[in-house]
Amino acid sequence: MSASLLPLRNLAIRVLSARTLPRRLYSSASSSVNPAEVSHFDALASTWWDPHGSSRLLHLMNPLRHDFIFSCLASSSASPKPNFEKQNLSSPSSENGLRYLDVGCGGGIFAESAARLPGTRSVTAIDPSEEVIAVAKSHALQDPIFQVEGRLDYLHTSIEDFVASSQITTTPSGKQPKTETHQYEVVTLFEVIEHISYPAPFLASCLPLVKPGGWLILSTIARTWTSWLTTKVAAEELLGVVPRGTHDWGKYIDEAELKVFFRGREGWGGAGGTRSMGCIYVPGLGWTMVGGGERWGNYFFGVRRDEGHE
Repeated sequence: MSASLLPLRNLAIRVLSARTLPRRLYSSASSSVNPAEVSHFDALASTWWDPHGSSRLLHLMNPLRHDFIFSCLASSSASPKPNFEKQNLSSPSSENGLRYLDVGCGGGIFAESAARLPGTRSVTAIDPSEEVIAVAKSHALQDPIFQVEGRLDYLHTSIEDFVASSQITTTPSGKQPKTETHQYEVVTLFEVIEHISYPAPFLASCLPLVKPGGWLILSTIARTWTSWLTTKVAAEELLGVVPRGTHDWGKYIDEAELKVFFRGREGWGGAGGTRSMGCIYVPGLGWTMVGGGERWGNYFFGVRRDEGHE
């Protein structure tokens, strides 16, 4: 076989075997931290805040993250609403504001932007990479806004260790923190789950941290021919806009698989509390939302914890 055809042959083999991949959603592991993934992002830490560097696409995507979050919050009367009344950002945040938990925060692109919003009470951001957390903390020191106690806290920890420190206990309805202090109106997983080998226990660890009526919101990539061509061939190999080796196509998760996962979880996504939206990167123009795009490429996914489900 011609060497030029080998990549397509290998892709065909992966696609044929993809029907077994959803099993990862029901596999288990003691930790979501993959040393190889941590090492990869450690190497990119120094350029995280360079808008033209290795994280350029994340900088460009960030406004869409906020747009999707607010569309989720606005979709249900039961969802918490941000308070956008003018307030002094150099003083403690409004007690009525939203509390965010950003899991896999990296160098803090989203965390910082969320902490700046007038409707935000606090942002807690965690990541298992010591290098990128150091970059995030260093960058936050450049702005006095983030020196207000409780506005933006970075923690070098895994989700499993964070949950352990949040005093999670088992109740008749499932696992639950002992106090609301360890629950958040918005828990985000942006560009994270496609780097997790066993997403089911990872997602399960995040669920108790969402306050009833709050949202778990993520962005990831569907496992399709299109996504292989755009993220692996074009972005990593041809255009070089994403560092080579950043993505593993076999770890991508389809929107339908996430819906099946949450359909099996009591107290999640009731009364229309599930939303998704595709997005596409157009070189020279940036990211744009595309209805239906969640079925073939990058997409956002949100699911609300039912009100009153403790």
